[in-house]
Amino acid sequence: MDQKSFLRLIFLIVTAGFILSFTSTYFSHAPSSTTGILDCTDSSSSPLCASRNFLFNKQQPRPIPKHDPKPKTKNHDHFSDTPNHPLDPLTVVEINKVRSILNTHALFTSGTPHALHTVVLEEPDKNLVRHWEKGNPLPPRKASVIARVGPDTHVLTVDISTGRVDSENSPVSVSGYPMMTIEEMNAMTVVPFANADFNRTIISRGINLTDVICFPISSGWFGNKEENARVIKSQCFLTQGTPNFYMRPIEGLTILVDLDTKQVIEISDTGRAIPIPGSTNTDYRFEKLVTTDKTRLLNPISIEQPRGPSFVIEDNHLVKWANWEFHLKPDPRAGVVISRVRVHDPDTQETREVMYKGFVSELFVPYMDPSDAWYFKTYMDAGEYGFGLQAMPLVPLNDCPRNAAYMDGVFAAADGTPFVRENMVCIFESYAGDIGWRHSESPITGIPIREVRPKVTLVVRMAASVGNYDYIIDYEFQTDGLIKAKVGLSGILMVKGTTYQNKNQVEKDREGNEEELHGTLLSENVIGVIHDHYVTFYLDLDVDGPDNSFVKVNLKRQETEPGESPRKSYLKAVRNIAKTEKDGQIKLSLYDPSEFHVINSGKTTRVGNPTGYKVVPRTTAASLLDHDDPPQKRGAFTNNQIWVTPYNKSEQWAGGLFTYQSHGDDTLAVWDRDIENKDIVVWYIENKDIVVWYTLGFHHIPCQEDFPIMPTVSSSFDLKPVNFFERNPILRAAPNFEHDLPVCGVQSVSA
Repeated sequence: MDQKSFLRLIFLIVTAGFILSFTSTYFSHAPSSTTGILDCTDSSSSPLCASRNFLFNKQQPRPIPKHDPKPKTKNHDHFSDTPNHPLDPLTVVEINKVRSILNTHALFTSGTPHALHTVVLEEPDKNLVRHWEKGNPLPPRKASVIARVGPDTHVLTVDISTGRVDSENSPVSVSGYPMMTIEEMNAMTVVPFANADFNRTIISRGINLTDVICFPISSGWFGNKEENARVIKSQCFLTQGTPNFYMRPIEGLTILVDLDTKQVIEISDTGRAIPIPGSTNTDYRFEKLVTTDKTRLLNPISIEQPRGPSFVIEDNHLVKWANWEFHLKPDPRAGVVISRVRVHDPDTQETREVMYKGFVSELFVPYMDPSDAWYFKTYMDAGEYGFGLQAMPLVPLNDCPRNAAYMDGVFAAADGTPFVRENMVCIFESYAGDIGWRHSESPITGIPIREVRPKVTLVVRMAASVGNYDYIIDYEFQTDGLIKAKVGLSGILMVKGTTYQNKNQVEKDREGNEEELHGTLLSENVIGVIHDHYVTFYLDLDVDGPDNSFVKVNLKRQETEPGESPRKSYLKAVRNIAKTEKDGQIKLSLYDPSEFHVINSGKTTRVGNPTGYKVVPRTTAASLLDHDDPPQKRGAFTNNQIWVTPYNKSEQWAGGLFTYQSHGDDTLAVWDRDIENKDIVVWYIENKDIVVWYTLGFHHIPCQEDFPIMPTVSSSFDLKPVNFFERNPILRAAPNFEHDLPVCGVQSVSA
């Protein structure tokens, strides 16, 4: 090792040790700042901030600057925000008030290290929110807080106006821990470098420590080492020659770390014979790729609205567009939450309820490699990492079009200080040339009819970068009453190092079967490992009110009687109303075609049909893992594609409130009461306030086109009105006329 590298190593070890020493006690006391504002704009101002950026070149939450009464956020001054709706998220002022209240509470003044893992609005009771009208006083504002104090987890409710703190089931006795804080995740990137054995392992491979980055990976739960300790695993990559370090894994090197003590427990190094993949062709940045106008495939496209957008955002969170209105807020765990969704009926002139609340409840991502360095990679991206905490600022003109409006997220750091995630959500109108409805009459009728209506939709979008993977979540509203929930997957594959550089090197057994690679050889020394993605949505549908029923409408083949018809068979619809939760468990099957309706039997159309909405699945996937496999026990909510449960305010997270290292004892599959067990009360769901849970799944067998970064692959499902309106609700929609649209000049294109 040369002198320069040696000095860099010494600096690295000293800095890492200092950061770890600092972060282990940081949350024992309130920050000295009197403003209560987290300031990481200058990393030298705080050792905690230094730990967030050191060896981890990833965009962090933008803090609200100190001493600046008018922070220069793109949208508006968050210091002046006030709640205007019962479901509005906590404001900067309210988060600071919660922090002040807790700093004087006995639980946090004992000197025991503590951290706040969740600080969000404690939503008022549903019935109160449903009957609240603008102009009425707001219900008392309260915060729901999940805190770790020493080894214990506490669930607290803080009354912001009175300062009262109530404890709910504290300390928590169920398995699992709260989702990690950003500070913990960032601290884990430097923990290995404070361990001499780890440093020796890296140096012995001939690698400079300063060219290595280590990434925290949730450990799952398999008993043994995950028992009675909050642990995390870390794996490392070589950054030399590329920002796409994911493609350069130091294969087989896994560090087990105690999340609370920040100490290395164990180092496993099983991949010394596996070379680190090279950096060639791994960079995906535009400025590093040779692109000119002559090589550009497409000319730019922009949607212009000469009369301005058709939607408005009132009081920061209430979105109104065409015949829709809904409440929208960012959330640190779910990403975005859409509430109080209502649609205007053009015939009755009523604004009618469709959904009380909808959001991403959990994401389950199991990898299909049982080896020592991979078996534990079975992520719960919302409950472990925080789907909203991992949301990145959206990039104008690329993530969202020119006509988009943006919404920031305001969240709390581990010490309770607020920070702003700018441009976390965008809202825009979309027109892709699709058709709302059309009909042209055949010339043989002699009736010259050509009627067409364009389809314009409203899109709510967020994107989360959970480590290597990027998720794009869209909620798309159509004027015909349909809501489409769409999930896009992009980002970078999690890959495995291998000795193979070509398929012809893969060993075969005597029968000619190739060695199991657990994936696809994507490039020299790089395997893309097979994995699944499951995104479970919480859908509290309130179709014309909360008392609804779930109906499975089966298409059945009916044989005709002899002589009845030239036809031998036809299809008929058989409707079965789910009486209990068991009846609402659905495994989708191509050979059992069905529709899944949520109806209000107390509200009918003019001709007597109950009003309703239906869940329309699109392309999806089901988990094939053994139900007794520890990851599947934790992800048992994916055992069915649809579940229906009675509304319970405390049951919102499909993987349980405390997902990290949970045993699967607090999941949707456990809440679903077993009616065959006579010792358990039967929960009926007919004509009740019910919640539908829908899981959208992907099987991913990587291919070379996914290297070095993946083109987006998407799937979706719809919430579609079924006998909700008396007739086509966009019958009166206007067509486009030439005078409505600007004519933009077209630049001539030469060959």
